[in-house]
Amino acid sequence: MIEKSLSAVKSLLSSDPAGRNLRVHAADTFIVSYPKSGNTWMLFLIANLVHPEQPATFLTADRMIPAVHRQTERYFRTLPHPRLIKSHFAFDPNYRRVLYIVRDPRDVVVSQYYYQIKRGHIQEDYPLERYVSRFLAGDVSPYGSWAQHVGSWMVSRHSSPDFLLIRYEDMLAHTTDRLARTARFLGIEPSRERIQHAVEMSSADRMRRIEKVEADKWALTKGSRQDIAFVRSAQAGGWKSAVPADSVAEIESAWGPLMRWLGYELIASAKQTAMDTELLESAMGVSA
Repeated sequence: MIEKSLSAVKSLLSSDPAGRNLRVHAADTFIVSYPKSGNTWMLFLIANLVHPEQPATFLTADRMIPAVHRQTERYFRTLPHPRLIKSHFAFDPNYRRVLYIVRDPRDVVVSQYYYQIKRGHIQEDYPLERYVSRFLAGDVSPYGSWAQHVGSWMVSRHSSPDFLLIRYEDMLAHTTDRLARTARFLGIEPSRERIQHAVEMSSADRMRRIEKVEADKWALTKGSRQDIAFVRSAQAGGWKSAVPADSVAEIESAWGPLMRWLGYELIASAKQTAMDTELLESAMGVSA
């Protein structure tokens, strides 16, 4: 009886996402970000870089670089080493090598807002201003707030050689250069032609075409509204026309020092922001 019970428990656990219980190996590299920060695009770029013979799609990228919160421990054991693994978790000391993607929270909140509408979690007429307040409180994501997530990694790992920070905005503006830097971090020395091929195969237009084919099969879009795209503008700075001024001020008031430290220009008082940034840098033991 006891053996049957243990067997049943093991069977149940093997069908659950690995999550925080994943057995991590030293050579594993985790691609981490707060949700809606450009992680999916990065997966396409890396999948097309590592496997140029197999153009990435949403479904194949998920298999090549599986998410720790969606795949089982059993699945991860089938992967060849070194493994590339996607995660949205805040700081985890077991993640030894981390590629961290950060995005301006003013754009993140807009992207999350429309994704929540797409998933049916909020109504289409839900006030963005109210959503921003909930976003700041960490009430719209199981991974906490943007600042909690980003701050946990920056404070713990920003100076480690096994930690690479990539800003989504820099990846947009200098895609080839940033992908080459990412490749070197992953121990890959591809040709310029191979990098360019990965960039072309990961374009927003191609991802939108693939989304139309796979939207009803991919985990993040299956069962959601098909009239709202998952791959939207794929640009930076959309918040300037989308987010009300009071909400922008609310975000900057709450997270201004961290945003400025990451290089995001603020609309708020430059003098006050500079003072706050000095305090943050002092706390983190770094200088501008």
